[in-house]
Amino acid sequence: MYDTLDKVRADIADRLSTAASSRKCPMHTPVVVTGDADARIMVLREFDPEDWTLRFHTDARSPKAGVIAQGAPMGVLFYDAPGKVQIRIRGTGRIETDTAIASAAWEESTPYARRCYLGAPPGEARSEPSSGLPEWIEGRKPTEDEVAPVRENFAVLLVQIEEADWYWLSNDGHRRAIFQGDAGRWVTP
Repeated sequence: MYDTLDKVRADIADRLSTAASSRKCPMHTPVVVTGDADARIMVLREFDPEDWTLRFHTDARSPKAGVIAQGAPMGVLFYDAPGKVQIRIRGTGRIETDTAIASAAWEESTPYARRCYLGAPPGEARSEPSSGLPEWIEGRKPTEDEVAPVRENFAVLLVQIEEADWYWLSNDGHRRAIFQGDAGRWVTP
């Protein structure tokens, strides 16, 4: 495995870039944790290696959007079982709804991906199992016109990475490094 901090930092950037662009990547769906200790699986949509930010899509009406708002501590846990690499991210999250980033993310999503924003708010109580979607859209792809009115329900979650904790599992001895910005250090596993 890697023997320099520069190689480890490059590995983190490579893995997160691949995770954002490949559905088949084991790190594509990390565990995202909000400050209220609520954890959920989310799809990583983008990693910016220059700014060290992660982008996820979410419903602006969701409870997590209220918890995160314009800035809150977050954790994101990535794991690549075949590669035996875990990356723990600590950072600050923020929800954006009516920004250029949110608008661009909405535009690059397909109408089918936008379909979930037609539904009831996340966490709404029901008397029976339900997707929350209106009956007229169940099982079919919506048109652009059908999803346009629910743009206001769409938001992006941006996580500014403040610390990346890289952990490699090996029978020969585990390795671990922690990065805060460009500064990295080796630590014992």
